[in-house]
Amino acid sequence: MGRWEPDAQGRLLRAALELFSERGYEATTTAQIAERAGLTKTTLFRLFADKREIVFQGQGVLVALVKQGVEEAPADASATSLTANGLRVLSSAHGEEQRRIGRLLDPILATNGELNERAIYKRFAITEALETALIDRRVDSWQAGILADLGVRAYYAGYALWVVSHDSPPLIDYVQAQFQKLQGASARLSEDTARRH
Repeated sequence: MGRWEPDAQGRLLRAALELFSERGYEATTTAQIAERAGLTKTTLFRLFADKREIVFQGQGVLVALVKQGVEEAPADASATSLTANGLRVLSSAHGEEQRRIGRLLDPILATNGELNERAIYKRFAITEALETALIDRRVDSWQAGILADLGVRAYYAGYALWVVSHDSPPLIDYVQAQFQKLQGASARLSEDTARRH
């Protein structure tokens, strides 16, 4: 098929996940992925450095969204509200197609060290983007670091629940619930520490 075939990135992702599920990550070649997607190997390598990067193609979008959410929050928003707005905009990128992809991808990630290592980097990149965006909004750097860690933990915990759920609520409902739980746990930990001193 031609070089300008529409949605080449999405087709490569779907093809890669199908093949990883069928044959395993290690046994799947880039040539097989390109063939399954109906594209040439040249097109694949024009878009991605390797098969691992096909899986993580959305990282840049997620980093941009979490920053956008913090930047667009009202001028008088608290640090917690800034974080919550970053999570809201980040979660808005996920619809039913992303849930279907998550159901295919999560078992593959669980069994492959190379992909797990790359997933850790992706998580770090989102956390760092959220922390930097909070600092840019004049949140104290120590507080920004804690809120970024809590926020991204809530995002991943909410995503894990959402992917396996067959309910209709959007991802943000799961993420917000996890963020509130983590805030509560953090507050109780602070109280316990204060009582001990």
